Amino acid sequence: MAIQSKPPRAKKCRVESCGASFAPSRLGQAVCSPACAILDAPKNQEKARKSLAQVERREIKVRKEKLKSRADHLKDTQQAFNAWVRERDAELPCISCGRHHQGKYDAGHYRTVGSNPALRFEPLNCHRQCSPCNTQLSGNIVNYRIALVKRIGAEAVDWLEGPHEAKKYTVEELKAMTADYRAKTRELKGRAA
Repeated sequence: MAIQSKPPRAKKCRVESCGASFAPSRLGQAVCSPACAILDAPKNQEKARKSLAQVERREIKVRKEKLKSRADHLKDTQQAFNAWVRERDAELPCISCGRHHQGKYDAGHYRTVGSNPALRFEPLNCHRQCSPCNTQLSGNIVNYRIALVKRIGAEAVDWLEGPHEAKKYTVEELKAMTADYRAKTRELKGRAA
């Protein structure tokens, strides 16, 4: 017993000047004849060009990602972490000078990344700081410490000032941390909106 297939439903030709009704002979056929296909082609060229460009951009992104070194991933994670700190502390004044201003804010580390890289991504060690305090006054560290004790407590500051074991992050850990901090930043921005 053979299974009978339904004949294809009639379609209207996509070329406006034609508009003929036809039974498609293949899946996705939108025009009735090769002549109409030639007339229809220029309309689809822009769409096809954009699609190819999008595929190419995706491939380039994948290739660039493969070429990234551990240092590049560390930089990406640091940028994501700093953005999260600035967003987390958006309503707070500068940790060092205590003022709100219209200038640029940084994510200022109490224990610098150079002196203590183990605390590089420690949330208690990094707070919103105005650019003049962070760059021109080398962190304005005396006032930073005073405000930090008020904000997180003397015990936490003592812990920050104590010894810390060095951390060597893998590329996979850095990628995960970058994604995590970017998600947290998006969430904070979503709440603020």
